[in-house]
Amino acid sequence: MTPFTLPTDYPRVRCVHSFAELVGTPFHSGVNAICWERTLPGDFAEVVAALGEGDGEPIMALDAERLRALRLSHAGRTAVEQMLADWQLLRDQALDPALNCIYGYPCDEDPGVVATDVFSFHADSAPFEASTYLCTYYGPPSEGLRHEDSCKRIDLPETREALLAAFGGGEGPGFREFLAEHCYDLHYAPTPEAQPFSFGLFNLWRLATDYPDSPVPPCVHRAPLTQPGDSPRLLLIS
Repeated sequence: MTPFTLPTDYPRVRCVHSFAELVGTPFHSGVNAICWERTLPGDFAEVVAALGEGDGEPIMALDAERLRALRLSHAGRTAVEQMLADWQLLRDQALDPALNCIYGYPCDEDPGVVATDVFSFHADSAPFEASTYLCTYYGPPSEGLRHEDSCKRIDLPETREALLAAFGGGEGPGFREFLAEHCYDLHYAPTPEAQPFSFGLFNLWRLATDYPDSPVPPCVHRAPLTQPGDSPRLLLIS
């Protein structure tokens, strides 16, 4: 496993040292991603192996009953308790976290003008102040994109022209509603010189979302591009 290093040349990412700091540090001065950088004990690979091929679905939902019923060594049980402890921390914040074993995400078979699957760089949105929490325990980690190395796909002239044609009208409130309805306005294109950065394993991230009057731009991120034969991912998300 390649050691994780924070992008030290990127002031929008801030590192903290506890869960209390993670939830309590405000997004301000341009900071739109907060990372509780850590290592965790336990054998997470053993958990994935014990889960097997899953239910035949691309995403297997995990809960305490399912995880604690697995036949595991002490190291495997330690990994399970680490994930459940994080899940409970977020539950205690009145959030609704999900633990998943992800075998593969569905991909847009016909993405049209703008792909809107999780492999596309995107920002999460909410009608009120909210954050996204992410932690990858096993498998390819999520990736971030520097805000300065991205642009909204709807602002690319050729893309906007194609979207206007698909809409069948001109600029205006109706077109903006069309973009929002299909989430086209939440997807970003990397600039030619962009270098995405890894969120790393075990680190619990809090990401700024796109909501009205947010003091900072949203954190642009994506699920890692996967290839056949790649290992499943253990992911906590809220």
